[in-house]
Amino acid sequence: MRGLQTAAVRIEITSRFLDDPGQRAGFVLLGSFLLSFLFVRTSTRLIRSPRVPWWPGNVVTESGLHVHHLVWGILMMLVSGFLGFALDRQSPLTEILAAGFGVGAGLTLDEFALWLRLQDVYWKEEGRASFDAVVVAFTLGGLVLVGVAPFDLHNNDSSIAGFAAALVVVVLIAAVAVLKGKPLVGMIGIFMPLVALVGAVRLASPSSVWARRRYDPGRPKLARAQARWKRIEARRRHVRDAIAGAPEAPTVAADPIPAGHERTASDLDSGK
Repeated sequence: MRGLQTAAVRIEITSRFLDDPGQRAGFVLLGSFLLSFLFVRTSTRLIRSPRVPWWPGNVVTESGLHVHHLVWGILMMLVSGFLGFALDRQSPLTEILAAGFGVGAGLTLDEFALWLRLQDVYWKEEGRASFDAVVVAFTLGGLVLVGVAPFDLHNNDSSIAGFAAALVVVVLIAAVAVLKGKPLVGMIGIFMPLVALVGAVRLASPSSVWARRRYDPGRPKLARAQARWKRIEARRRHVRDAIAGAPEAPTVAADPIPAGHERTASDLDSGK
């Protein structure tokens, strides 16, 4: 009986959640954003794979211009955003425009590293910034969607002085987490202070500002931080490679030999 009551409560909460027009549109936007990112990332991995020759390739014009999918994403966001302002939005038009904007955002952020660096680093180590951007956007969007407000603004009944004091504490804890090399934890901590507190009390990243200033070389704390972060980075790399694909191995350019200066066997033997 208790199980049926619990299920009924869950159904009622879900119904109320989807009945709200803003949250329903946000849910559609966030879902289409995630699905479009997964689709386009899977598509680019299939294009890259020689085992799937039948998969459609990149969009290339007759002049050889490669049209990146972020272009289509930007266009979709522009059109969806313009129509969202220009039209009298009612269901289901609101959800359709939200889906279009979400798909465009997924296509665009999948190439975040490209428009950040202004060069095609999609399959290079720098291209991992695109996956990180998608994770940050989806996480923060999900927190807003479920109604988690920064500093718990919705439920704050304290005085202005009490709120200001709590605000300072939360920001300081989140700042410590960021200084310890955990920017995502710090951002989530603005919404959920307990998350920032956990990040603030745990060991810092060895390359962070906190570690460089407070962890002395050769001391046990730095060694523990390096060992812990090595395990964390290995897990992160595994997840990134599984979802976004492994980056290309960096190529080492051959040492050019000027004309007329070809190396002889005696040169190689002597180490020249």
